[in-house]
Amino acid sequence: MTAGETVLDAAQLAAPLGERATLVQFSSAFCAPCRATRRVLADVAAMVPGVAHVEIDAEERLELVRTVGVHKTPTVLVLDAAGREVRRAAGQPRTADVIAALGAAVAP
Repeated sequence: MTAGETVLDAAQLAAPLGERATLVQFSSAFCAPCRATRRVLADVAAMVPGVAHVEIDAEERLELVRTVGVHKTPTVLVLDAAGREVRRAAGQPRTADVIAALGAAVAP
């Protein structure tokens, strides 16, 4: 996972940010890896206090997709508590990788 310069807020996401971090998933309707990614991110968000998972339909939110620079689904952004992107990955992530990326978001 690599980082970008994106900063997103609750209004742009149409969902509240997590208290400690937010996992933002850009998905599309017929994407099988997106379904698996949804399960991984939801599981991690349930395991780690203060972490939210927000899924965004890329087809419905094309302006945000372009603004953020998403080129394929699934793409996952890891945001810190202030909404700053600290990690980014395209493709289906492994649970261990998501947990490791969260470490960068919640570090003091």
